[in-house]
Amino acid sequence: EENLKRQKEIDEWLPITSSRNAKWWYSAFHNVTAMVGAGVLSLPYALSELGWGPGVAILVLSWIITLYTLWQMVEMHEMVPGKRFDRYHELGQYAFGEKLGLYIVVPQQLIVEVGVCIVYMVTGGKSLEKFHDTVCSTCKQIKLTYFIMIFASVHFVLSHLPNFNSISGVSLAAAVMSLSYSTIAWGASVAKGVQPEVQYGYKAKTAAGTVFNFFSGLGDIAFAYAGHNVVLEIQATIPSTPEKPSKGPMWKGVIVAYIVVALCYFPVALIGYWMFGNSIEDNILISLEKPAWLIAMANIFVVIHVIGSYQV
Repeated sequence: EENLKRQKEIDEWLPITSSRNAKWWYSAFHNVTAMVGAGVLSLPYALSELGWGPGVAILVLSWIITLYTLWQMVEMHEMVPGKRFDRYHELGQYAFGEKLGLYIVVPQQLIVEVGVCIVYMVTGGKSLEKFHDTVCSTCKQIKLTYFIMIFASVHFVLSHLPNFNSISGVSLAAAVMSLSYSTIAWGASVAKGVQPEVQYGYKAKTAAGTVFNFFSGLGDIAFAYAGHNVVLEIQATIPSTPEKPSKGPMWKGVIVAYIVVALCYFPVALIGYWMFGNSIEDNILISLEKPAWLIAMANIFVVIHVIGSYQV
């Protein structure tokens, strides 16, 4: 009884469980914000390292695998009657024991979350820099470090919002931005057309280089689909009863989110690689210079979207 009382007090204090009144559409745009990020812009580059056949196969397979594993997470949230696993380490403790579960789960969580936050801060800073240079090409150059610090400062302030429900507006905006800049990326690529003397196939001149590039491409695609880090916390905000468990609205939101993911990922990856081939940059927006106003808009959309990553 003492343990249950203590757990109840913790649940009432934790930001993720202090308010359980989210609807299915909260699940949709929170999951889009968590999944679709800076990684989508590097997908054409990943295909240039993998080639058409393996690249398309891995892109589709990753979409299927991540959807399946997310379904597993949704099902596991309430697999024990009367208990909700609202955080990853609780699942780890249930599976491996109280102490061992923490040692297994927490270090991996920290590596993923710190790595994602670093990548997003750098991406946000780069997009701010690209926006500045595009709209004011005659202005004095500003170091990338300063743009990263500006972006990180916004993250620092927003991370003090109390819970997921209080950031739903930002997550909705971020979800809309992800669809917008993805559409701009592949639309501007189509407008630019297939580049002269475009080349496909493996870029490396040695077998070792080809293998290295192949695994690098796999890593790019894996990072683009790295959206599971807040799944349990998202579901924790949804009300649940024995008659209407939280997995119903959560899964409905996930399906909508993954349709949006497909609409963002596949056109950008396939059209970007088709138009630029092996000359594609690691960020497709860098390969696109005109029209300047549209590219500037896409970069500011990226900034608004990755601001939502503070939910991590």
